[in-house]
Parts: sequence; C-alpha cells; structure tokens
Amino acid sequence: MDQPIIRISGLHKRFGDNHVLRGIDFDVQAGDRVAILGSSGSGKSTLLRCLNFMETPSEGQIALKGKTIGRPTDRGMRYTQNELAAVRQRVGMVFQQFNLFPHMTALQNVMEGLTTVLGIEARTARDRAMAELGKVGLESKADAYPAQLSGGQQQRVAIARALAMDPEVLLFDEPTSSLDPELVGEVLNVIKDLAQDGRTMLLVTHELGFAYHYANKVLFLADGQLYETGTPDEVLKHPKKERTQRFLEKFTAFSF
Repeated sequence: MDQPIIRISGLHKRFGDNHVLRGIDFDVQAGDRVAILGSSGSGKSTLLRCLNFMETPSEGQIALKGKTIGRPTDRGMRYTQNELAAVRQRVGMVFQQFNLFPHMTALQNVMEGLTTVLGIEARTARDRAMAELGKVGLESKADAYPAQLSGGQQQRVAIARALAMDPEVLLFDEPTSSLDPELVGEVLNVIKDLAQDGRTMLLVTHELGFAYHYANKVLFLADGQLYETGTPDEVLKHPKKERTQRFLEKFTAFSF
C-alpha cells in the first residue's frame, strides 16, 4: 500500500481535566473519503481541529506524507508557527459556521488567502477565485456580500475559499449543521462532486445516507476513541459493536 497522506499515531487531546481524544491511530490514503460519525461530545470536531493544528495535540504524532509534524522533546512534541502555517495550507478546513468576512464580497473572501497568505498578485488571484466559485456554482454571486447570500451559498463560498488554497486534504466539520433543511442538498452536492474528482476528504456529519454513498471509510467515535471502523457497509449496515448499533438506531427509529 502507498504511504498514507496522513498518519495519526497515539493522538490524545485534553482540555484541562477533560480527556477528549484517547489514543487515536488511523491512516488516511490519498483519495480517501472518510466519514466521521459519533454522538455529541465524542471528539469528532476535536479530531479534525487537531489534524490542521487549530488545536495542538496533547500527545501523539501526526505525519503528512511521511513527515512528522513538530519535533519530539522531553515535554512532548514542539511545533513552530511557520510549520503549522504550512500545515494549514496543505490541510484545509470548512467549518460549521461559514466564517466569511462580512465586509468582503464572495470573490474577495475567496481571494483573501491567495493574496495575503500565498502572496499571489491580485489579477491572478481574482482569476483563480472566480474559477473556484465556478466549481461551486456561484460565479454569478461573485460581487454579493455574505448577508445577501443564503446559508447554503455562504457555505459554498467557504468551500471555494478552502479549495483556492489547493489543499492536499480537505476537512469538513459538520458543514450542513447550520443550514435550513432545504439548503443541505446544495452543499452535499458540491462535496459529492469533489469526491468524484478524487480529493482526499474527511467529513464529520450526521447525514448518514450521504455518508454511506460518499465515503469509502467510516469511523465511529465514542468517548474519544475509534470504536468501530470499516467500509460504509461494514459500519452503517452491519455494525459489529453494540454501541455503534445503538447510535444508528436513533437514525432509523422514524424511517418509513
């Protein structure tokens, strides 16, 4: 098997006395589409935030393409800000809340990282940003401000902004949880298109039907641990462990 694009080894995260992640080990191969499931408080979002170092791991190591991030010391791993900034360019994040700049147009929001982080000149950045807005179907909204966009459109701008940085891995932290039900589909369709392009993506979601069709790997977290992993069929249709079964029952109680 090829070297994983991400290797997570012995990952722990504590917030004071709250031990949120308790020894996560997992490999992500290039092109993997990983769905991360679990109850509230299971550590799903914290796991994603550790992968692009918005949260610093308390213990353990994360490697990108075989290169471990940080260096070991007597007190654990030590990281430099330059190193972490480089990681965040390679591992993009799309949040629950869209986090767009309200005083900037959709185009300006997508251009911002290109000009300020990557130092790309404005005309080139504009062309690239327009291309990314095109991928999410929003060229016509380039000059609109966030307040003039629906929630689904704002989230699609946020996806375009992440894509513009050309990340090697994309992380989605419940990208539809803040949306009205009728707007969920337009965002999931964009994610589906990205999956078909072969992008490496990890998605925290409660949209189990989408996870089944989108993912090639499913992780179920419970109490900060990887409780069950496998293919969508293995985890979502034929879970082996009782806790996974109980979690999934909540989503089928009202099926018809």
